[in-house]
Amino acid sequence: MSRWGKKRGIMRRYDLTVQLYNMRYAEEQKAKYEAALESVGNSDSTFVLDAGCGTGLLFDYTTNRAKTIVGLDISRKTLLVAKEHAKAFSNVHLVCADVDYMPFGEKLFSHVYAMTLIQNSPNPLVTLQEISRVSKDEAVVVVTGLKKVFSKKRFEDLIRKSTLRLNALKDESNLKCYVATCTRTHHSKTP
Repeated sequence: MSRWGKKRGIMRRYDLTVQLYNMRYAEEQKAKYEAALESVGNSDSTFVLDAGCGTGLLFDYTTNRAKTIVGLDISRKTLLVAKEHAKAFSNVHLVCADVDYMPFGEKLFSHVYAMTLIQNSPNPLVTLQEISRVSKDEAVVVVTGLKKVFSKKRFEDLIRKSTLRLNALKDESNLKCYVATCTRTHHSKTP
């Protein structure tokens, strides 16, 4: 299957299941967010990207910790749900775009969250490189990898091949994902 074919399939799946997403996955996502935020320090001056924001569940955990949050997702129907959710916050902005080709300049975000994202990517390394491109030097980047898709070694190797430095990895039994807290390194690598 082509890269775009896989992305269209993901869009369709999320478009069809968006109304059930929060009901199905809110508790699982909450556990990931709490694990991620334990090791991430945000201040009210941070500029946050929620790459693959889905229905905007992460907004509840980050809006009081950040100056601005940009939620980006490729699924329009999912973003419509996120838009309703974001009405409760004055610092959330939404963008419909492909995470592999984000419409942002380089070194923009101080914090990036890629939660439940890379297992849906046709090429996770390309996705991580694009996330790194839009992250400031020494930005905090949190990436999760679904355990049923990635072995721990494969997930760690993927992070190491990117321009991200792995600082901490949570592999708790109550999590269905590995939660990696990383820092964007200064030097770019090509995939």
